[in-house]
Amino acid sequence: MAFVVLACVSCGTAEPVASTAPEPMTPAPAPETPAPGSTTTAPSTPTPTPPPAFSAKVSDVTRDRLPYSWRPGCPVHYRDLRLVTLSYWGFDNKPHTGELVVRKTVTDDIVTVFKKLYGWRWPIYQMKLVDAYKADDFASIDANNTSAFNCRRATGSSSWSNHAYGEAIDINPLQNPYVTASGSTAHDNAKKYTERPMKGKGVINPGDKVVKAFAQVGWEWGGYWSGAKDYQHFSKGGG
Repeated sequence: MAFVVLACVSCGTAEPVASTAPEPMTPAPAPETPAPGSTTTAPSTPTPTPPPAFSAKVSDVTRDRLPYSWRPGCPVHYRDLRLVTLSYWGFDNKPHTGELVVRKTVTDDIVTVFKKLYGWRWPIYQMKLVDAYKADDFASIDANNTSAFNCRRATGSSSWSNHAYGEAIDINPLQNPYVTASGSTAHDNAKKYTERPMKGKGVINPGDKVVKAFAQVGWEWGGYWSGAKDYQHFSKGGG
């Protein structure tokens, strides 16, 4: 009987013991894998739109386009002149379209030179027929207008100007004025441009690429004249 009591005592409830086993770890999320065939593309930079290509069109001149610059008695008939409509680069750094009237025998020269000027983005202020100023050469120059044909006499002479033959052109006359042998100019807005060489937009200097481009087609620059200088002026064969 005593044996049974001892056995019951040894079977009493034991106190719980804290577990020393490590707790299971939460697995790290797996890296995301792009879907097959998908790629990450960086934002693209817009491609600048290129300027229009140079263009030139040569056409016959109608009498009504020359209401002031041509008249009976001019050394060249208007039927021997041509209208050249061409591209030029403006002072605003944008492409423009202008018009020149020249003799039909020199249209290739004009297109060749002005294609180069456009490719260089060499600036021209504006390019209108001198008839926009009623063939008033002084007014056209004051407006800094590039022009060619005008049936008029040479400055200070009774002889016909090369402009009257359609074989001369004046380019950016404000920046490239006619300067007398004494160094003066008749245009007040051009007085700061009488010296050469000088830097400036649309300025023509001795030996520069504009002078060379015209020389390559047989045109001479008035800036090389002795005495008076005509920095705006180019003519076929000089004069």
